[in-house]
Amino acid sequence: MHLEVLALLFFLAWSCLCAPQQPCHPGDEFLGRCSSSSSSRSRSSSRSAHDERLTCTELNLGYCNDLGYSATIFPNILGHRSRFEAESGAEYLLLSVIHGLLNGECSPEIRLVGCSVLASPCRDNKMIKPCRSTCEALRKDCMHAFEAIEMAWPYFLDCDRFFAANEEGCFDPLSVLKARQEVTLSSLSPEEPSTIIQFIYASNAQMYSLLKRTAAKCSHISHVYSIGRSTEGRDLLVIEFTDNPGHHELLEPEIKLIGNMHGNEVLGRQLLIYLAQYLCSEYTLGNQRIQSIINNTRIHILASMNPDGYEVAASEVEESNDPELSNQEGHLLNGWTSGRANAQNLDLNRNFPDLTSIFYRNRRSRHYRIDHVPIPDSYWFGKVAPETYAVMKWIRSLPFVQSASLHGGELVVSYPFDFSRDSHEEKMFSPTPDEQIFKQLARTYADAHATMSNNDTDRCGASFYRNRGIINGALWYSFAGGMSDFNYLHTNCMEITVELGCDKFPSEAELYPEWKRNKEALLSFLESVHRGVKGVVRDTNGNGIKGATVSVRGIRKDVTTAEDGDYWRLVNPGTHILTATAKGYSKVSKRVYLPHNLNKAGQVNFVLEKLPVEPDIDDHLFPMADSWDRFDPYNQFERHGEPVVTEEGIERQEKPWWWNYFSQSGMSSPNWLLKNV
Repeated sequence: MHLEVLALLFFLAWSCLCAPQQPCHPGDEFLGRCSSSSSSRSRSSSRSAHDERLTCTELNLGYCNDLGYSATIFPNILGHRSRFEAESGAEYLLLSVIHGLLNGECSPEIRLVGCSVLASPCRDNKMIKPCRSTCEALRKDCMHAFEAIEMAWPYFLDCDRFFAANEEGCFDPLSVLKARQEVTLSSLSPEEPSTIIQFIYASNAQMYSLLKRTAAKCSHISHVYSIGRSTEGRDLLVIEFTDNPGHHELLEPEIKLIGNMHGNEVLGRQLLIYLAQYLCSEYTLGNQRIQSIINNTRIHILASMNPDGYEVAASEVEESNDPELSNQEGHLLNGWTSGRANAQNLDLNRNFPDLTSIFYRNRRSRHYRIDHVPIPDSYWFGKVAPETYAVMKWIRSLPFVQSASLHGGELVVSYPFDFSRDSHEEKMFSPTPDEQIFKQLARTYADAHATMSNNDTDRCGASFYRNRGIINGALWYSFAGGMSDFNYLHTNCMEITVELGCDKFPSEAELYPEWKRNKEALLSFLESVHRGVKGVVRDTNGNGIKGATVSVRGIRKDVTTAEDGDYWRLVNPGTHILTATAKGYSKVSKRVYLPHNLNKAGQVNFVLEKLPVEPDIDDHLFPMADSWDRFDPYNQFERHGEPVVTEEGIERQEKPWWWNYFSQSGMSSPNWLLKNV
């Protein structure tokens, strides 16, 4: 909990202990809801509040002098009888620190509405109360910010108790702020963005608040959901944008953007937070391009895949800015390792199943399917990070078409394969069957970026000028267990890796320039999912066929249909022969021509006839025990991922699934198996 919260709670507790007990709150007494024989506050006179003549007085409260009026009245709504009493109260103290407590969230709105209670406007010696509707709207938008610091909603912002209805002649304490914002927006030229974003770093708590607040503001096109938790229990929070949030729509492609996989590579995380705010605001403001993207696409944004690593990286940056420390390199101090891994010290981009090696071993076999390669059972006996586990389940649960993972440390877009086809070669061109479409995806981002594809752009050590900012991953450097290779070989999804720049943790001054450099690239990448072909595979009764395969002649990588039979196949313009089939159904082929000027996906539907099921040659040649549907078949992750707390309060891991088997069989240890194989 924040130090400011602790200090405030200490002050409130001290106030309660030192103040005399009172049967009636001063505010309730003033409002006539109860009475007290003696006042809790010192008075120079014994006259009752109702006997005093109420008169307007000059508004002179330091934190409340920008309310748009100059006269207030005492006693106020809370029963404070003077400016001194109001400034001495816990309510005023809270307003003075609220910006820091909420990390800038809901500021200055909370302060202004709170000040309207402490110092309501006065006209003709009568108090005008703040509007209840303003209070209710504020609570709806800002309650999450208080929940993030485990603090209750302030009692003096009780909308029913201290605010008035519109018909009672109330005033809107945020009217001046709204007017200033309207003037600011109207002063922007048509070329400038009308969305206002605060280009500062967001802590994990701030990130969660921003995403939840954004989803609440645009609930008709957005919502947030968690795909799991990190090692230290932080949410892996996704914000979704579509015209029908929470639902897959037939033929609407799904795309995901992932940031902060390495905790110290933070620019991608910030760009995705800004993108979420931008999409929400621009859709509401009527930006036709943004409305078209959201109305025709289902977008999923995971701003931070490694929030634990971010905590480590951010804390080191904060320490480096401490004036008492001798090293003053600031954000540059966070080099290439601090916070990169998760809390288990696992590199998440080396933690996915190595399906690429399986592909290389079997690629020469004519009957081997290279799409939807199953996860080998042996993978689950290694150390699987909870972040990896959550993302794998997420990838398998939705029919993603394409994806981008945002990193830092270079200025380039890389694409699969990331693992070299020769394990002894660290730099070897290792293309997928979809080399041409991957190059086009990478080119889409690099060319739309302000400088990435320019040959004269300063790089970070590597030479990409001949490639105009894109490169095959294994040709750059080879590694196994990467997320992009896993996406391609295990699902329909095609993922690129975007390296955003040399500085992994740039200074805040660089955040706005980086947003300008990457905004068009991000939007162009979202639009690029609408290319190639899409369609529905149905039976003769018009029912969609789930799990049918759609292949393109010349590309040895099929895609499978989603729950309702719809599919998406990214291909470049030209003539293609598509074939659809499913187990127990006929095979249908169609020739398709996609012109170069086509700015949307061509639609190709298939109708398959039911046929008797015959044995497939693949069933005999490749009897895979671990099929695609087998995911953590022995429940290894759940057993190892959740520690058990003993009666003594000590955490221990549960024994693996095979332990009881060996014990019950009289085998002293698993080593017995190794000795007797």
